[in-house]
Amino acid sequence: MLDDSDQDDIHPLFSGAPASTEFRKLRKRLVRETRAAIDDYGMIRPGDRWLVCLSGGKDSYTLLAILYELKWRGLLPVDLLACNLDQGQPGFPATVLPKFLSERGVAHRIEYQDTYSIVKDKVPQGRTYCALCSRLRRGNLYRIAREEGCSAVVLGHHRDDILETFFMNLFHGGRLATMPPKLLNEDGDLNVLRPLAYVAEDDCDRFARAMNYPIIPCDLCGSQEGLQRVQVKKLLDEWEKRTPGRRQVMFRALMNVRPSHLLDPNLFDFTSLFPGDSNASEIPRLREQEH
Repeated sequence: MLDDSDQDDIHPLFSGAPASTEFRKLRKRLVRETRAAIDDYGMIRPGDRWLVCLSGGKDSYTLLAILYELKWRGLLPVDLLACNLDQGQPGFPATVLPKFLSERGVAHRIEYQDTYSIVKDKVPQGRTYCALCSRLRRGNLYRIAREEGCSAVVLGHHRDDILETFFMNLFHGGRLATMPPKLLNEDGDLNVLRPLAYVAEDDCDRFARAMNYPIIPCDLCGSQEGLQRVQVKKLLDEWEKRTPGRRQVMFRALMNVRPSHLLDPNLFDFTSLFPGDSNASEIPRLREQEH
């Protein structure tokens, strides 16, 4: 599937790709990890249509390219529609994405909705816009997906986003939760998919830079400074620097949950847990950690 001996046998999104061994390894890793997430979480229903959300950041460019690569190889039997929601942020380069997508023959829809003015009016001065901005964006994307006959809204969140959200919920939300790779929306008519769930942010960055994609920054609104997410990211960076591979270990933990060794009585029946209980043998045993 990933034999690069014929560089012409690729989707136009990969035109101009570096010929280096390092880049080919990166590309193969991205495809492999994306395929694994799609398979592990049962994202594909043949014949469906996916709305692939493109912000213009490194992650969404990577998502778009890898999905089209999989489709090009006959491994993703769904229809793909790229979509950018221009939210009216000051300085947003409105012509960049339409030009990029048209030149590469990617089916797309560009939608303009001035949610920036709404956010600026509703959010008190000095507060960040991100929470309300994301809610308005999500509502518009759901609407567009329905209008376009899509069954899924596909987002570019990667492994590091998922980890950061877990710690945001832990530190500030008082719950163990994060962004799942596959989610059914509240109305039950759309899936929210994150095929890059296994992909490291650094790999997205290296890929998008190597491809020289026209990156659009996410901080055009100017309200990003001091975000709690930024602080969590710095903490994870520090841990990773001290112990390389720490992020991947923590991510694996999210896939290896033991309800019997947590404290939520809604997930595990602690009340009937007594010696001789027939359910006792089903409880996974964890080695006690020394302190």
